[in-house]
Amino acid sequence: MVPNLIFGIPTHGFFVALGVAVATVVFVLECRRRGALGEQSLVAVTGALVGGAVGMRLSSIAETLDPYESWMFGARSVLGGLLGAYVGVLIAKRIIGYRERTGDLFAPAVALGMAVGRIGCHLTEAPGRPTGLPWGVHAPATVPSCPGCVIDAAMHPSFLYEIAFQLAVFGALWWLRTRISAPGELFTLYVSVYAVFRFLVEFTRANETVLLDLTRPQWFLLPGLVLVVIRLRIGYRRGHYDVVLRRKVAA
Repeated sequence: MVPNLIFGIPTHGFFVALGVAVATVVFVLECRRRGALGEQSLVAVTGALVGGAVGMRLSSIAETLDPYESWMFGARSVLGGLLGAYVGVLIAKRIIGYRERTGDLFAPAVALGMAVGRIGCHLTEAPGRPTGLPWGVHAPATVPSCPGCVIDAAMHPSFLYEIAFQLAVFGALWWLRTRISAPGELFTLYVSVYAVFRFLVEFTRANETVLLDLTRPQWFLLPGLVLVVIRLRIGYRRGHYDVVLRRKVAA
């Protein structure tokens, strides 16, 4: 574990900040490509940053009813951050009266930013549940909320799984951005695949199970997975993915 970098810089905070910076660069590049770089898009970014910061902290209310604890330790909740960022963008756009969809501009940026930010998680947080797989990793017994660390067990490198996933998704979205033209569909695809992946990768993470052997993030995701299936079906029936799926369109 590497809690601090040189000059005492917190590792987790550094990589989160770096991830935000990388995501911002990708967002600006995509805005320029689409001719959407302007005051409205910058306001949307501001809404995402503010909403994400608030969402990451408030989301930990599911783990503790103490407002102080929720605010201080909720900053590590990525799901809460994504939801907060989404709400923040909606509020910012409503304030300035901007009606254009911006999700497709954010999708590749968020994927790459998440990959960078998760490096900090890998270096500072509990890796995952014990595993017999050859790539299992070990961590010091001093790591909080890590039963596997206490017994020096080999554990799933769950954050490395997510880094690899986010990098692969970024590459896919970067390729799809010129092929899927229906507004909002690129963002829908990203949210959909991430929701499914996050639900599955939770089985390798060290998070506490609360009911039916599922973790709080998994229970948080379940209603969203239902909505994801419905939304993807609508997009499929409307032919939004025909170019990618090479499905023939009736003349």
